[in-house]
Amino acid sequence: MNAPWKSGMPNNNRDPFAAYICDENALDVLRPVVIELGWAPEKCNKGGLRNAIQSLSVSASPNILLVDLSESGDPLNDINSLAEVCEPGTVVIAIGQVNDVRLYRDLLASGIHDYLLKPLSATALRDSLTQAQTVFSTPRSGEVEAVKSHVSTAIVGTRGGVGASTLATSLSWHFAANKKLSTALLDLDIHFGTGALALDLEPGRGLTDAIDNPSRIDGLFIERAMIRAHDNLAILSAEAPINSPLMTDGAAFLQLEEEFRQAFEMTVIDLPRNMLINFPHLLNDVNVV
Repeated sequence: MNAPWKSGMPNNNRDPFAAYICDENALDVLRPVVIELGWAPEKCNKGGLRNAIQSLSVSASPNILLVDLSESGDPLNDINSLAEVCEPGTVVIAIGQVNDVRLYRDLLASGIHDYLLKPLSATALRDSLTQAQTVFSTPRSGEVEAVKSHVSTAIVGTRGGVGASTLATSLSWHFAANKKLSTALLDLDIHFGTGALALDLEPGRGLTDAIDNPSRIDGLFIERAMIRAHDNLAILSAEAPINSPLMTDGAAFLQLEEEFRQAFEMTVIDLPRNMLINFPHLLNDVNVV
């Protein structure tokens, strides 16, 4: 498995640290070290890897995550399950009772930063957590703090049936598959959009959820709500019932465009002409129409 956790610059929207530990003895060793490093001791939670997976499936991942594998019958498989809910950028340290060099190597190969044996020592914990801080806050080789290049393109049909949706879908696929650019396709035809269907995908509820709850829109929401059509192409669309009117002031669309600028190199917007009339500000940050 490719390592799902990659070092990067800190994300100030995340907690700096969280732990999910099976037993009180380990927690007693951990809490003083956590306080010493300036983190909140209440982030040391009772419960192992399964509890971590349940918690992170509904909340943002911390910068550094400590998980206990002691109650896991299949650590590698469970680590893969953790990877599915853990955001990229999190540095993960595992602890456990199995002293096996093959397990240690397999865990590191899966993307785990370190594996510590129980019973824990304060020194080993401190050293591992300090190193994790360094790894997390150090840019990767070749990384520069530059503004990420992004191009936004809107496709608007002058009348129905001219093929605007087909063009938007084809263009986004071209950028993703042929130009190898990370691309987002935003299909704003809430009731009759065909972007997802043209790629043989179910539209999902991502776009309607965004419209109903604009405050939820962030990087994590984008990652989970969009449908992956290709390694470089993700789609956000809807198939709302025809008797459900569009009730929005357009704030969700602006927030989506902002998140796309952070997450993708290209955005292609399938923009119905009636949406352009109701929400002209959608073109404010579009580069090509």
